[in-house]
Amino acid sequence: MNHLHRFALIGMMLTAAACQAQTTTNTKDTTMFKVNKTEEEWRKQLSPFEYQVLREKGTERAFTGEYWDHHEDGTYTCKGCGAPLFSSNEKFDSGCGWPSYYDAIDSGAIVTKPDNTLGMMRTEIMCAKCGGHLGHVFDDGPKPTGLRYCVNSASVQFKSSDDQPKK
Repeated sequence: MNHLHRFALIGMMLTAAACQAQTTTNTKDTTMFKVNKTEEEWRKQLSPFEYQVLREKGTERAFTGEYWDHHEDGTYTCKGCGAPLFSSNEKFDSGCGWPSYYDAIDSGAIVTKPDNTLGMMRTEIMCAKCGGHLGHVFDDGPKPTGLRYCVNSASVQFKSSDDQPKK
């Protein structure tokens, strides 16, 4: 094998090793979040599917979630801790089959981190209060942000504006 082939092979091996070495924050490591519960407490609070999505980074199939085609006015809160995450004012139909928003309800509501699982480079979104996995954010959304927060319905709960106290 000539030197050029060896260098190419070594380069591919190093790249593969680097990709495998990249870590993602485990939602079970709650030390950085305000809401800290044991796995037993999470399992008691959430349905098995909600647990899979919020705590094990699962996903629901496209066009199957409760909120992908939901159009009421209100707030979408974290199913794990109740923190407000998204407003119906920022929700839009992206055609992807999951609820999509172009912005979070406030800049501190969501935390992000690189997600290189499944051979893709994505950005995971999590609840800043409890670390629950919400979905992913992409840069193909509408103005004014250009972002598309693609969210699992199983990770959020809707609070109607009619149920909100009047100011």
